[in-house]
Amino acid sequence: MEKSTYLTFVLGKEYFAVNVDQVLEVLQHQQITKVPKTPEHILGIINFRGDILPVVDTRKKFNLELQDDNQRSITIVFDIHNEEQRVLIAATADAVKDVIEVEPDEIKPVPEMGISYNTKFISGAIRRDEVFIMMLNVEKVFSVGDLALVQQLSESSALME
Repeated sequence: MEKSTYLTFVLGKEYFAVNVDQVLEVLQHQQITKVPKTPEHILGIINFRGDILPVVDTRKKFNLELQDDNQRSITIVFDIHNEEQRVLIAATADAVKDVIEVEPDEIKPVPEMGISYNTKFISGAIRRDEVFIMMLNVEKVFSVGDLALVQQLSESSALME
């Protein structure tokens, strides 16, 4: 098997990586509009190229220490393909670090203990420069409910046009 390319980003003191094939764009300082009656981990919505996307607070999603709103300056737009459809969803990050190449044999299983977030979100971990980087399984991070919310928002924004 050949190398895969990953975007690495930071949440608090934790490092994460996601396959670049699942990243559409990295945005800075987005205006997030709050939406009433959305799940706690949904910060609100953004307008992305004419589409309305929900913004997931990844710190809440991963049970990490919360920070001030003004600390969430990076938004990553993910392009998720599941069996039925393609879905765009945005999520916050504290910082984007690097784009790295990873050999399949570098990815090691993640222990179930000592991690504050759901390990089903993680497909493995690698070690780079004395830092462990958790490899995100994007399809599992964003729940069916999150993806259904995307569908609702896109339908309601289409009605507003």
